[in-house]
Amino acid sequence: MAHLALTDRHHHDGHGHRRRSGWRTTAAVLTAAGLMALGLGAPAASAAQEPRIDLRVLVVDNGDSPIEAITGQLKSTGIPYTRVNLNDADRPTITETFLSDTVDGRPRAKFQGVVLPNEAPFGAGSAEQTALESYETTYGIPQVDAYTWAHPGVGLDYTSQGGWAGTLDGREASVTAAGRAGAFGYLDGAFTFEDNDPSVQESYGFVAKPRTGFTSYVDVPVPAGTGTGSLVGEYAHDGRRELVVTFAYNQYQQQFRLLARGIVEWLTQGVHLGQSRNYFAVHVDDVFAPDSRWDTERNCTPGDFDCAGGDGEGTTPIRMTAADARYAAQWQRDHGFTLDMVYNAGSGEEWKSEHGGVDTTTDQLLADKDQYRWINHTYTHPYLGCEQDTSTVPWSCAKNADGSTRYMSRADISAQLRDNHDWGVAKGLPLDRSELVTGEHSGLKTLPQQPADNPNLAGALADNGIRWIASDNSREPAQRAVGSALTVPRHPMNVYYNTGTEAEMADEYNWIYTSAADGGSGACENNPTSTCLADPLDPATGYDEYIVPQEARTALGHVIGNDPRPHYAHQSNLAEDRTLYPVMDKVLTDYAALFADNTPVENPAQAAIGTEFQRRAAWQSALDDGRVTAYRVGTTVTVTAPSGTRIPVTAPEGTTKQLLLGTTAFGTPYAGHRSAWTTPELFQTALTLNLPT
Repeated sequence: MAHLALTDRHHHDGHGHRRRSGWRTTAAVLTAAGLMALGLGAPAASAAQEPRIDLRVLVVDNGDSPIEAITGQLKSTGIPYTRVNLNDADRPTITETFLSDTVDGRPRAKFQGVVLPNEAPFGAGSAEQTALESYETTYGIPQVDAYTWAHPGVGLDYTSQGGWAGTLDGREASVTAAGRAGAFGYLDGAFTFEDNDPSVQESYGFVAKPRTGFTSYVDVPVPAGTGTGSLVGEYAHDGRRELVVTFAYNQYQQQFRLLARGIVEWLTQGVHLGQSRNYFAVHVDDVFAPDSRWDTERNCTPGDFDCAGGDGEGTTPIRMTAADARYAAQWQRDHGFTLDMVYNAGSGEEWKSEHGGVDTTTDQLLADKDQYRWINHTYTHPYLGCEQDTSTVPWSCAKNADGSTRYMSRADISAQLRDNHDWGVAKGLPLDRSELVTGEHSGLKTLPQQPADNPNLAGALADNGIRWIASDNSREPAQRAVGSALTVPRHPMNVYYNTGTEAEMADEYNWIYTSAADGGSGACENNPTSTCLADPLDPATGYDEYIVPQEARTALGHVIGNDPRPHYAHQSNLAEDRTLYPVMDKVLTDYAALFADNTPVENPAQAAIGTEFQRRAAWQSALDDGRVTAYRVGTTVTVTAPSGTRIPVTAPEGTTKQLLLGTTAFGTPYAGHRSAWTTPELFQTALTLNLPT
């Protein structure tokens, strides 16, 4: 579905003039030139004069989508910010005392960067605008103009002077040499603006020629003109620095997601709390088990409760062959990527007994077992929640005589977890006992039939040492506790478990996403969050030409959005037409074309993903409670947080961590910086980092 960006709402008086009030700095503060050099302090200033710069961002919010997008990036990264809502009559006034003060005799800048909806949201020459510009000059604080039009006030020619204004959908932009040498060096160079719906204007922009003092970071060829014009660039003037963005966007569009990291790194000068990485993990459920097949005549899956006329057994089930298993191992080696095999050993044993005691698929997967990660999926994939009463459609939870819900017992759940794990250990699988994916995420609440977790689930998890239990992100996107365990939300992929061929995929997709008049279920017509296909997909080509690009784009959006949630499909998607591979191939190929080698895809295990969410929640709680203090003075960064809280920090290459005696290299490299979740060292009450000079 297309995401609508804001249309242009900025106008000029035809002359492009705006006035800036002058200001004077006192002798007690540092010179602007020294501050602008590093954003840290003037070399000639004494230690008492060198300012403290708090690691917090000021966001002036007018409610438009570009501001919301940048704010979302700050929050997902873990950067603290103060939001001033321009639409709130009771908002604070921007004054010198709101922006700065003195702490222990040292001048303090309360914000390391400022995000504005445009270059002068308070009005050029107004008291608030003047206070803000004076603050930025005095302390060397960068400013992001989230979206503005091209005019000399932001260092650009008017579009009438060799530029252009209009829809950017489908146009290719490039990161300039200056952009790659600076905050946008994690990108390979070129990217294309999304054009998901030709009938919708998705991104409007102003392509303009730079003036003196303007350095372009992202260019696009001037449509119907010559040369290139800027869409993102830095305007250095009057002792200040502005990052000027001249195209509209929202937080979901790929072009913003690609540039978001660079906007934040430019704003913070590469020194900030929080970290952001690009994650992609894929869980393959039902390994060793067969999956039921979609019936293209009945438009349902035989054996499902709502499949009228089904015999309960289904059509020929879908199961990987030994050749499919060999292909999976080779695909991993070719792509340097590890799949998580989510297995049901008991279902595999049943298959083997029904086929003369021979199972070459399992033999091949076990031969290659060390090439995968393995996750417990229960022994035979039963439903671990309430006992399902299938006498009605949809099913309901069976009741005891007293009217209470009848649940699977703790002992039965525990046996499913224990037996599957023990089988894996006996076969030498490289397992992490703490990880679990239940069949259909069962045991967890399932609305509307089962509004609460099976009360016996938490005890069974504890019995088996489970700390991380998978949940369905489409139902529960946030991590939560289940007894002593925590959930790990997973993104479902629209590569259906009950299809083995591309034609079956297209047929089921048509049933779900076409109108009743076009032969579909019509469900899309009654769902406000869904959109019907304009025409049914061609069974011969629909999967490759429509579904694969759609699903790859969705998954890539998660990958580049600092979202560690794993994606999940099923072993059936590695069988027959091997439908999962084209989606994964496109995600990885498109990623490689967009990002530089210094920004590889992270491929974490389920426990690592759960830990990441747990740390993020604790960090956000500490920020919300006001229990984090972070600032830099010169080249020293100091952070205090509640005891035991992991602190996420991003800093330039060459940063060291202060030990009680001596220093050590800080963090690990990623996207041209170093970052880590860290804590103060032994006998230290604060985290201290030393920035490179």
